[in-house]
Amino acid sequence: MTDRRDLQPLDSSVVPRYADVATFMRLPRTDDLANVDIGVFGVPLDTATFRGGTREGPAAVREASRAIRRVNPHTGVSPFDLANVADLGDAPVNVLDAAGSLARTSAFVASLRERQVAPVGVGGDHSAALAILRGLYSGTPLAVLQFDAHADIQDVFFGTRDNHATVMRRAHEEGLVDPERVVQLGLRGTRFGADDIQYGIDAGFTAITFDEYEAMGRPAAISLIRERLGDAPVYVTYDVDGLDPAQAPGTPAREPGGLSMRDSQVILRALTGLEVVGGDVCEVAPSLDPSGLTATNAANLLFEIVCLVAATGT
Repeated sequence: MTDRRDLQPLDSSVVPRYADVATFMRLPRTDDLANVDIGVFGVPLDTATFRGGTREGPAAVREASRAIRRVNPHTGVSPFDLANVADLGDAPVNVLDAAGSLARTSAFVASLRERQVAPVGVGGDHSAALAILRGLYSGTPLAVLQFDAHADIQDVFFGTRDNHATVMRRAHEEGLVDPERVVQLGLRGTRFGADDIQYGIDAGFTAITFDEYEAMGRPAAISLIRERLGDAPVYVTYDVDGLDPAQAPGTPAREPGGLSMRDSQVILRALTGLEVVGGDVCEVAPSLDPSGLTATNAANLLFEIVCLVAATGT
């Protein structure tokens, strides 16, 4: 991280939360990467095969983030005191060209990596995570913590190989991740078949179903996650269907019986000090949740990830 402190969010005790255009946590919007350490950006892409609307996720998360204050109440981390954080707008996607959008998003993230800007994305559907991993990869396979109801290890889905259901399979096949340092937490969705999570397990992933998480308890899960991630550079991806749908109804693939926000916050905060080099929150479909709860929770999860990136190595 640099020593510059040029990029600060608006002070909500001075400027009302509803004022001005929405950026993530009311940060400056910039394309100039010279003073940026952490870049938050949207990936407004939607390749839905059932319920759509995730292309509207980045805008909704930005709007919801107006309510978040600057200091993490548990870790004490204020990311804006540790790093220059900015909202970089959206990756250059085209909703009529999914493959091209993923390629352009990967190139966008690669340009951030080349300028030593840590990427934190907000989707969009979960294919955004694959694009970000491709752009972030620089020769060293990453450790990954994936919060999700689904393993996302399909080979082909609706005749395509790069989509929200194939993210972790492609990441493994392409050598983007170290399979021994991949943890999938909260798996519980009904399955197409008996092998729906088996590919990852056979590859070396640590797949923690929600039943297993419930049986072992949160402290044991945190211990296992930290042990598996180790000292490698870590990428955190949070598909909001990992949350129980009571806390995230606005997502295309709601799966009953999931993680709570409290679980998620405690687990993420327990990673403080690891080498977290990027992350994302995906699958927010605001039109499916008029209450705005899903976007609010997603914005808070994104804040937790920004805190981890800012506190890397502390």
